[in-house]
Amino acid sequence: MGNQLESLHHIALEAGKAIMALYHTHVEVTEKADRSPVTAADLAANAIIMKKLALLTPDIPIVSEESAHTPWSERKNWQTFWLVDPLDGTKEYLRKNGEFTVNIALIEHGRPVLAVVHAPVLEKSWLGDGSRAWSVINNEWSLIKTKATLPPVIVGSRSHPSPALADFLAQFSQYQMMEAGSSLKFCLVAEGQAQYYPRLGPTMMWDTAAGQCVAESAGGQVKTLEGLPLSYHREDLLNPFFVVSHS
Repeated sequence: MGNQLESLHHIALEAGKAIMALYHTHVEVTEKADRSPVTAADLAANAIIMKKLALLTPDIPIVSEESAHTPWSERKNWQTFWLVDPLDGTKEYLRKNGEFTVNIALIEHGRPVLAVVHAPVLEKSWLGDGSRAWSVINNEWSLIKTKATLPPVIVGSRSHPSPALADFLAQFSQYQMMEAGSSLKFCLVAEGQAQYYPRLGPTMMWDTAAGQCVAESAGGQVKTLEGLPLSYHREDLLNPFFVVSHS
């Protein structure tokens, strides 16, 4: 598992370099069918990840935001697959605020069990293997754990503020708010900088799997509003609303 996690980290770093090679150029944006933006950086990172994962694990299928999606009739029989968002936070990328990530997760029986979240501008990665989580800077691996603090820090989306957030916040007498883009929000909970991340707006499977693995590996929980684990063995690629918490 350790060697595979290191290999995964190297793939994410390589994808990050491809993204950064285009970061300071004029970025052409096209719209996908769902009106979400896609850039040459998304596609360059996707090409690297798809190629390298196919070499690393030739027998494991891949679901990526930027590749053709396999129908549920075939996916439902998969015990194991990779779930990839080559550039999570394309809007953050276009705003050049640095808050975008490369997300790669291994799904087994509907659960993310191995993952990397890499933030190219921050030159930092977060990794999880299902039982432990690390932050990595300059190839220095540091174990991270979730942490309870009072008042809690609640992290929200920079691009998707939600009117339902006020209802969630009503349960706390005191709290501090923090904003972040992409799956960095999961990582802030994982390393104890935030205690909750309520996601009360739309996300897709590939947006969340890697961050979920990191948060859970660090001791956190990711549950739907009904209190169920967020699972990836399902037909709908759109996630239900969920809350990430420190425990």
